[in-house]
Amino acid sequence: MGLLVDGIWRDEQPGERTPDGHFVRPATRFRNWVTQDGSAGPTGEAGFPAARDRYHLYVALPCPWAHRTVIMRVLKGLEDAVSMSVLEPLYGPHGWRFGASAGTTPDTVNGARELAEIYLRAEPRYTGRVSVPVLWDKERRTIVNNESAEIIRMLNDAFGRFTNVRTDYYPPAMREEINRVNALVYENLNNGVYRAGFATSQQAYEEAFRAVFGALDELERRLSRQRYLVGNDITEADWRLFTTLVRFDAVYYSHFKCNLRRIIDYPNLANYLRDLYQQDGVAATVNLDQIKQHYYASQRQVNPTGIVPLGPQLDFLAPHDRARFAS
Repeated sequence: MGLLVDGIWRDEQPGERTPDGHFVRPATRFRNWVTQDGSAGPTGEAGFPAARDRYHLYVALPCPWAHRTVIMRVLKGLEDAVSMSVLEPLYGPHGWRFGASAGTTPDTVNGARELAEIYLRAEPRYTGRVSVPVLWDKERRTIVNNESAEIIRMLNDAFGRFTNVRTDYYPPAMREEINRVNALVYENLNNGVYRAGFATSQQAYEEAFRAVFGALDELERRLSRQRYLVGNDITEADWRLFTTLVRFDAVYYSHFKCNLRRIIDYPNLANYLRDLYQQDGVAATVNLDQIKQHYYASQRQVNPTGIVPLGPQLDFLAPHDRARFAS
């Protein structure tokens, strides 16, 4: 997939790899925050107060980063407060695009045909990747934020007036430990599978590979002692890990060559994954057909034939044993 350079689409690959073959994820560009009263968030400027039907999410179901925001929107009961469009699983000539295939929706807000158009409406001379998720402000007609880790915190915290759900997935007393776990999971798993799959040297691949399985081994031990990553209550750390785990056996194991072990081979992680999948509303956010289509058919630099495998057979609805931990 290419990128925008001064507002013009270029088919060349972004400069995301070091000379020795390591994949480096570029930083996201739009970093304003929706807050309860419109004050400035941790980054960016003020002027984005929470309001019903003011903000719109652009997502693609195959993308694990966008998937986080879809889950948080459902868990917080914000479907009527924050609207959403779902892009096609397969890239078009300019990356993510809108279409009419099953499980996708058109752009009902801006009438765009491609996500690149949304970036250019926010910044006509934008340079960078055209990525999901995107949080759009219908009133100011601009992108608020395109960093998934920050969008899920806005959905968790800023829209309390518009939902009856009071669960806090980033409670103050647990933030230090949540942040520590997030750092481990992001570097070694969320982004680690991409560092393995997009590596262009043997050394870079092996370094990422070992980090992936070192982290999985550590989390397997952690989950032998407690139900969730930061104790016996679900937090954002669990949902940030979930979107990687649910794709692992179907995609990352083979497509990204992370093939030492599958998640099903880890008793605690496998049961934990089923526990999260079976939480109310979560299963409906997982579309394995779109996930496999996107990775195997769109990422031709990794899978040149574009053939999408029929397997594996996965049963996330099988019983799990996580209730053995006290709540």
